[in-house]
Amino acid sequence: MKHLVLLGGTLAHAEVLHAFAAEPAASARITLVTPHPQRLHPSLLAALVAARYTRDDCALDLEALARRAGAELRTSTAVAVDANARTLTLANGDTAPYDALSVDTADHIDRDAIPGARGLALFVQPTQAFARLVTDLVELAQGNSLNVVVIGGQPRAIELSMALQLRLGQRARVCLVTGGSAPLATHGEKVRERVAAALRRRGVTVIEDRCTAVDAAHVQLAGGARHACDAPVVVMRGGEPAWIAASGLALDAQGGIAAGATSQSTSHPEVFAAGEASGAVLALNLRRFVAGGELQPQPTPRTPPLLLDCGDRRAILVHGDRSAEGRWVGWWKDRRD
Repeated sequence: MKHLVLLGGTLAHAEVLHAFAAEPAASARITLVTPHPQRLHPSLLAALVAARYTRDDCALDLEALARRAGAELRTSTAVAVDANARTLTLANGDTAPYDALSVDTADHIDRDAIPGARGLALFVQPTQAFARLVTDLVELAQGNSLNVVVIGGQPRAIELSMALQLRLGQRARVCLVTGGSAPLATHGEKVRERVAAALRRRGVTVIEDRCTAVDAAHVQLAGGARHACDAPVVVMRGGEPAWIAASGLALDAQGGIAAGATSQSTSHPEVFAAGEASGAVLALNLRRFVAGGELQPQPTPRTPPLLLDCGDRRAILVHGDRSAEGRWVGWWKDRRD
């Protein structure tokens, strides 16, 4: 029997578990390695912060899903992979030999990228921990006037700044530090104006600068200014895990696993890079790999329209340089998510 290891409790791997629960594979035993037995859907995080949804509404129960798929759940993270020996080493000291390994570690971020942030900031990843910290922040705001600074220029940072201002109310002042450019700077002028108007309506202050450091009472900006801050919230894109450089796997130009059309590593075909993969096709290919079947190429990824949560059941639809806004867009976003 082949041992299939899924590294990362992501949506793609949830789809794999769902597929194996619906149709068990006699030729494989499955292990899911993830630091958290539940995963909060990242696209619903702003709605959770704005209190439109509860944690249960947004949570994917990986423990229950693994159980239905007959998979073993190990709540840990990887610290090393030896691709030649086909061995995974976990943070708790355990090792896991594998015949097939699927890697999707979307939550890996560099907490030292902004000096001072590791010890003082609220990091959005992992979302489970951030949701608990937001609850503490809301309680603190009941009796205190707070300066909250959201650090990040991507759509999730824009959404969270509006959701936090709505949730914390008049006693909080939320500022969005974009990293140096206007929100959604790569889009057309009318799109930028619509997003800027939504931020103004919500009462969010926008600073088009880059945060260079965090201390106990301020964020330091690249332009030399300091902005008062009681609670820095850091929104960063996930990077590649530290172990990948020494894994023996062929790497692409970005330092990730170099993979072909079927998501397989170009140097070690038993390793799958699941980050950009369709979960349904990934599940099919993993099933066929352990059984000895022919694999299917991943479909060409399509960029869906951006749906930006405004915090109050309204949302902004962005498609290229066109946009629309309203509760109907919010309904669409909730349905899609």
